[in-house]
Amino acid sequence: MQVEVRLSIIIPCYNAVATLGEQLAALADQQWDRPWEVIVADNGSRDDSRRVAASFLARMPNLRIIDASARRGGAFARNEGARHARGTALAFVDADDVVAPGWVAAIGHALDRHPFVASRFDIERLNRHSWLSRIRRNPQADGLQQVSYPPYLSHAGGCGLAIERALHEQVGGFDETLLRLMDTDYCFRVQLQCHVALAFVPEALVYVRYRDTLRGMLRQTRERAIANVALARRYGGDRYAHRRSLSPWLAYTRRWMRQLLRATRIRRREQLAEWLRMNAWLIGLLQASWQYRCPPLAI
Repeated sequence: MQVEVRLSIIIPCYNAVATLGEQLAALADQQWDRPWEVIVADNGSRDDSRRVAASFLARMPNLRIIDASARRGGAFARNEGARHARGTALAFVDADDVVAPGWVAAIGHALDRHPFVASRFDIERLNRHSWLSRIRRNPQADGLQQVSYPPYLSHAGGCGLAIERALHEQVGGFDETLLRLMDTDYCFRVQLQCHVALAFVPEALVYVRYRDTLRGMLRQTRERAIANVALARRYGGDRYAHRRSLSPWLAYTRRWMRQLLRATRIRRREQLAEWLRMNAWLIGLLQASWQYRCPPLAI
């Protein structure tokens, strides 16, 4: 008789040879009194990620490695992992982060109380040697994240999300057309379509790793600005698609003027990095304005 698996932990993986082993080692040390499994969904890695994952098979009999290379993207890899999962609930973690001791039990027990849950983040442990980490804020240190545009709902990072499988299937999984903020969109759709709240679980801690190069941080910031505009249009409807007022452009211009004034006060490299990060955000808003034929949004 096959024992029912309660929780399937899915790790989307693409060229993660440098970090995947640390995540799997953390999961290998987890204890929980109910059946659970780990699925590495390889999204077509060209490095030795699969070999690293395979090296844990003897240590983790609950580990499986699946081919998720038919389409590139984290959303597809997560959905493919969910399709292969045996659990009645699903949890998603990333290959470059690390779950803290007790995470599996904490997230598993939380799912007995809430059908949709999110973890707490720590951004210091894995980024302490990067000077860039000093300009980053922790978006999930003590609660959920919130957007400043419709639908004004809570959301959370994809690393550490967990959900009852039936709800994941009800919304059709992650939107595979999105390259950024597919986790934010997922949180919105679960809440709007399934009428359930997203619950924060402070006992379930995830150590999050940030990009450690200035170029990578700036590219990510610009792409996130574009993605936020895309979601604002998706959930805000025609109010963003057809606005022709000059006021958004004036507000946007004032933001650039403030940026120019801040440039005169830069004294340290951290201040320069933060100034460049805001520039990347504003450039992303302008790119999105051109791409979607709308004024730059105040987000």
